[in-house]
Amino acid sequence: MTTSPTTSPTPRIAVVGAGPGGLTCARILQRHGIAVTVHDHENGPDARDQGGTLDLHEDNGQIALREAGLLEDFFRLCRPEGQEMRQLDAATGTTGFHHVPEDGERFKPEIDRGRLRDLLLDSLEPGTVHWGRTLRSVEGPADGPRRLHFADGTVVEADLVIGADGAWSRVRRALSPATPRYTGISFLEAWFHDVDHRHPGIADLVGPGSAAAADGERGLFAQRNGGNHIRVYVIQRAPADWIAEAGLTVQDTDGIRALLLDRYHQWSPRLRRLLTDNDGRYVDRPLHALPVPHTWEHSPTVTLLGDAAHLMPPLGVGVNLAMLDACELALALAEHDTVADAVRAYEATMLPRSTDMQRLLDGAADGLLSDEAHDPHGAHDAHDASGHGERSDHRAA
Repeated sequence: MTTSPTTSPTPRIAVVGAGPGGLTCARILQRHGIAVTVHDHENGPDARDQGGTLDLHEDNGQIALREAGLLEDFFRLCRPEGQEMRQLDAATGTTGFHHVPEDGERFKPEIDRGRLRDLLLDSLEPGTVHWGRTLRSVEGPADGPRRLHFADGTVVEADLVIGADGAWSRVRRALSPATPRYTGISFLEAWFHDVDHRHPGIADLVGPGSAAAADGERGLFAQRNGGNHIRVYVIQRAPADWIAEAGLTVQDTDGIRALLLDRYHQWSPRLRRLLTDNDGRYVDRPLHALPVPHTWEHSPTVTLLGDAAHLMPPLGVGVNLAMLDACELALALAEHDTVADAVRAYEATMLPRSTDMQRLLDGAADGLLSDEAHDPHGAHDAHDASGHGERSDHRAA
């Protein structure tokens, strides 16, 4: 693989973003003997909590892990029991629809986002990831080379820049003026620790997988995570600044609890404990999505994957599509004679697929508030909520 007659015969590939998509791409490239560097704004792999649990599907996320040579390692780390799903009645707290996975079921087992990231990081050659690199801009001519300007003053030259930097991607600005828009649906995240001992009632309510309830205007989604933790997402149709409109800040835990109790006053007391018994503060996560469709004019030196390319509501597809994108891009780079041909081939598959999925899920965030029972093998899945794609914050950094 080469770049062009006027550039280096060994292309310099830079991935921006050390989330699951960016790391998957780097891992598969290295397996094919292709050099790559990854740049991430965080100061290190343990700089922050990586978010909740993810379900990796056998028809996309698991395909990528197989190409990365990590599928069996994933199966040793994942939680198949996390595929259990309960639909609860908002008024009574009783269980309606209940999916219990069969023994050996591997359709979409759960894994904590942090464990998945560690699996991918540990598979890379030492020094692949450069931490503390906050990207400011991508400059240079369309036919390359491109220059990455970082906040610390570092400038990196690359023949291909891969934007895996999530919802508020700075790499995207080199290709598209599009910015995410608020969907009208807001998540509020709450954490419960040492649940089997400190919150046995909630542990029993949620079980080993996840539980959801909704009344058409508001909802709750609870997930069992590894390490005896549960995360709950309070789902509301509300303005993006609903906390400020109530005269509160996200640090005002008691004030938010009182507001939620008022808004959910008709719900079962058993379910309202998911609103009020959490350990620590809430985390505000308004949901955003890119315009539909989101496409761009082909560039031989810049492309995107995951949320940077097709940010959608968190309905169980974000990380899976990011990893599939990463897999297909890396394989295209390994199989084509030039970077330009590889990028064109990748985008010819990725853009139609993501456009179809964007159209399917456009406005689907409202479905998170539906009180109808859902098949857990369908789209009703808030599993990407805490790490909506490649970055954990739905708002601009």
